[in-house]
Amino acid sequence: MKQFAFLRELYLSAFRDIGNFLVRNYFKLFSWFCFMLFAIVLYAFVYRLLTGYAF
Repeated sequence: MKQFAFLRELYLSAFRDIGNFLVRNYFKLFSWFCFMLFAIVLYAFVYRLLTGYAF
């Protein structure tokens, strides 16, 4: 839980001082898009491990 709070504070502080509204929202959207892509890659990797894919 301590690590989650640290990551949350890091995420919030990264966007706190960005002035332009458009730039701030663009980077927020881009970061969530990257998190989703990483989750998809992680899911595919775990799926391949569980189904016995030969590397």
